[in-house]
Amino acid sequence: MTIDDPQALAEVTAAFHEYERALMADDIPAMDRLFHDAPTTVRYGVGEVLYGIDEIREFRKGRGGSPQRRLGRVAITTYGPDLATANAEFFREGSERRGRQSQNWVRFADGWKVVAAHVSLEGTSS
Repeated sequence: MTIDDPQALAEVTAAFHEYERALMADDIPAMDRLFHDAPTTVRYGVGEVLYGIDEIREFRKGRGGSPQRRLGRVAITTYGPDLATANAEFFREGSERRGRQSQNWVRFADGWKVVAAHVSLEGTSS
């Protein structure tokens, strides 16, 4: 198995940053395109536990926008040509309180998609 194949790493890194731009713009269709459209997709957030793309979409529609943030350290690693993890620290706008985000990405026929994600903030139990 090749870890951090340059082509796969460049592709998933671009997808990661595309998702970050969509998140900051509250571009729900773009976020949806970057999450795997399946009941097996999971997203754990600061205050929510979502199983399946339908629950994730409903949460996004009802959220009313994403809190603005800046990224800190980002670590993206590929494992073979079709699997990657992305882990990032972030800071909410106007705060030094650190958050953490992890994503598992899989390459499908229509591109790289998040199949599992987790978001947490320091000082919370989520």
